[in-house]
Amino acid sequence: MELPTRSIEIGEQEHSSLQKNVWSEKYASAFMVVQGKREPVKLRYRGGHTRDYPKKSYEVVRGGKTYHYNAEYDDPSMLRNALSFRFFEWIGVPSPRTRHCLLSLNGQSLGVYLEIEGVDRHFFERRGIAVQALFYAVNDFANFKLSNPESRQPKSSLFRGYELKMGSESDRIRWKSFILKLNTLKGKQLSRYLKQRVDIDNYVKWLAGAVCTGNYDGFDQNYAVYLHRSKRRYRIIPWDYEGTWGRNCYGKKCSSRLVRVQGYNQLTRKLLSFPSVRAQYKAVLRSVLKRHFTVRNIAPVVLQIHEQIAPHIYRDSTRKWSHGVFDGEPELIRNYIKERRKIILESLKKL
Repeated sequence: MELPTRSIEIGEQEHSSLQKNVWSEKYASAFMVVQGKREPVKLRYRGGHTRDYPKKSYEVVRGGKTYHYNAEYDDPSMLRNALSFRFFEWIGVPSPRTRHCLLSLNGQSLGVYLEIEGVDRHFFERRGIAVQALFYAVNDFANFKLSNPESRQPKSSLFRGYELKMGSESDRIRWKSFILKLNTLKGKQLSRYLKQRVDIDNYVKWLAGAVCTGNYDGFDQNYAVYLHRSKRRYRIIPWDYEGTWGRNCYGKKCSSRLVRVQGYNQLTRKLLSFPSVRAQYKAVLRSVLKRHFTVRNIAPVVLQIHEQIAPHIYRDSTRKWSHGVFDGEPELIRNYIKERRKIILESLKKL
């Protein structure tokens, strides 16, 4: 099956400025050809440690909408992000849409990329969600604690680890107040406060998704939080799920026990300390295990995506992994699901 094509055209000077500092957050002006239509775009590199890789990932703003073009360089299957976001949609957590495509830059083929819908105003408009504010959790300072995760010293700001993408200064202040109260209120007072400020149904579904997929890095970063305009409660959205389904964020195979069923981060710990929330989470997790997190449900999707991109992967000489490793990924993911199901079912008895 042919993949859609995306062609980037960028001037020599603009391209040179991008390459001089791959860590710059500044956009360069460029054009992108999509379905024969040439449109002006803003372009920059994206990612964390991946910016030093020979195969770069890009962020493109086209027609006011944000798209991410991920090289998925560390993932030999090239489908873990796509599979994870689809899985979250199945269990009722709004997640970015994805599609694999063939990307080129100034006529030079860059091979297979994953196009990911940006979480921005258009993301919420498309889903009919009324949003007041949006924050990105960009590093592990977004741990819902008052302290620095490295030094254990008080944070210089309770907003550290986050980027305000939508909203005002009052929304930033409101979020800092939430972090403070999360860590200082106790007992019934904390329980009432969290029920007022957090969409707990959304949170336990997100937690179940993170626990099933095994994203160790997805609890203290790699998520987005938004404040629903009318409900006035915070909700969470997954982001960057490349290190899942049996491999970590560098592509190394990891144990199916890597992520505990209780998850991580301070908000999770506080919520699960209340019997009613713990019971709700257990019910959601059992439902997900029964209806969605099964080999029967997931394996056909893995094979479909794998077969769709396989011919193009075989022709892409810029990939990090061998064709043999790529070919073995559906079975690796299948085995992960089997092992992970058993681990979660065992752990549920003690939760």
